[in-house]
Amino acid sequence: MVYTKNEVLEYIAENDVKFIKLFFSDIFGSIKSISIQPGELERAFETGISFDASAVPGFLNVSESDLFLVPDATTLSVLPWRPQQGKVVRFFCNIRYPDGRPFEGDMRSLLSVTADDIQKKGYNVNVGTECEFYLFELDAQGQPTKIPLDNAGYCDLAPKDKGENVRRSICIMLEKMGIFPETSHHESGPGQQEVDFRYSSLLNAADNLATFKTVVRTVAATNGLYASFSPKPLENLPGNGLHVNISLSKDGKNIFADKELSDEAKSFIAGILCHAKEISLFLNPLAKSYERFGSHEAPRYISWSSQNRSQLIRLPAAASKEQSRIEYRGSDPACNQYTALLLLIKAGLDGIEKKLSLQDAVNCDLYNADSSILNKLEKLPLSFKEAKKCALESDFVKSVLPEVTLKAFNNFDGSFEEIY
Repeated sequence: MVYTKNEVLEYIAENDVKFIKLFFSDIFGSIKSISIQPGELERAFETGISFDASAVPGFLNVSESDLFLVPDATTLSVLPWRPQQGKVVRFFCNIRYPDGRPFEGDMRSLLSVTADDIQKKGYNVNVGTECEFYLFELDAQGQPTKIPLDNAGYCDLAPKDKGENVRRSICIMLEKMGIFPETSHHESGPGQQEVDFRYSSLLNAADNLATFKTVVRTVAATNGLYASFSPKPLENLPGNGLHVNISLSKDGKNIFADKELSDEAKSFIAGILCHAKEISLFLNPLAKSYERFGSHEAPRYISWSSQNRSQLIRLPAAASKEQSRIEYRGSDPACNQYTALLLLIKAGLDGIEKKLSLQDAVNCDLYNADSSILNKLEKLPLSFKEAKKCALESDFVKSVLPEVTLKAFNNFDGSFEEIY
């Protein structure tokens, strides 16, 4: 259910809500939170709740440190793992300056504005994500280890798959929050899991992914485990990918629905391929991200094809025209989900606006292809350093992302691991 401000205030008053958490993300996509009491919520809607922006990576400096969180009423959700007597609810927030101006480094607000602009142009975007993560054991002091929960493989069953009950709890928790996974299964790595989501609107898909990471970590901790979204937590084993499925409709018609792709569909794909190197820094934001490329079904080359999982972009088989889409396979779950979706959509739309031509499909297995084929293909960045150079020299990236974000990544060396 989508609530208005007045409906939210009424819900809070009538449903034994005792605690309200205001969620926002830092420039790297980590979820932060400030808690308020119910009596402060109306003030939060009117003027926002202040916080020290100088303490948040990539925001402001000490000399101008005040920003304000303004809850988005439509994102009200009860946290089902907290007590149901004296409920705890959360809102995602927009970030404002003291004078009410939007903070330019608020990637969620930028994505929201982009979603509105797309609709005004007659398009409708839907996004569904497929997110991988590892479950590791904790040591005697409760600290994470690199010991996987199990030694199961792709789609294995219990008892070999020891993550089955954890995934079940994650999916049930998400459903209670109004988020609907389509499938879940054990992935190829030991202790590695995957949950795939039903498509939703652009902003909602990003919010859902942020919620998903929070739920996964919470459920894992409840089960005495640690959930890792690191792009490469274990050497010589599969890394964690974040596959992004995108469908784009114009005047009610999915542009990817026809077997013979339209010029518009081709240009959208061409736009993403054209800017793939430039946006890689933000879709793959850690040094370890670049250890993942080129093996275990992670792409290396800037290419596309139908169904072929060795490509950067593929067109998955679809049971109906409504389900037709493209799948971008190059991002990983350490990214800021708002920034990643913003850049992917903007890149595709840039391709449409410039009527870019789509390169020929590469219909072969690139993991085992002959060098005569591979040498003709452009590669994704080979390192964090190369990705950073491509991004910070890109006119396209500068046209999409604010200076505060670019400055933060310019000062970043790719080693930030914290909660990954």
